[in-house]
Amino acid sequence: MTDVPSKASRVLSGRVVSNKMDKTVTVLVERRVKHPLYGKYVVRSRKYHAHDERNEYVEGDSVEIQEVRPISRTKVWIVSRLLDSVRAI
Repeated sequence: MTDVPSKASRVLSGRVVSNKMDKTVTVLVERRVKHPLYGKYVVRSRKYHAHDERNEYVEGDSVEIQEVRPISRTKVWIVSRLLDSVRAI
């Protein structure tokens, strides 16, 4: 992987939904929040562009991303590790 900074930074986990760009993956991060009035849990999601130096992650992989200094206009995250790989049929 790329060098991971020693300073504590934000870490999120999500699923790779696109790997069509060079050295970049799009990671969908979903979180469950409780609705303020009704109390029901609602799924909120957001997509992040993360740096993937070796183009090794494919769609469907569960990964952990870590916040770093800006790499490009849209990338401030790197993929720090693979949590679960997608199985090929």
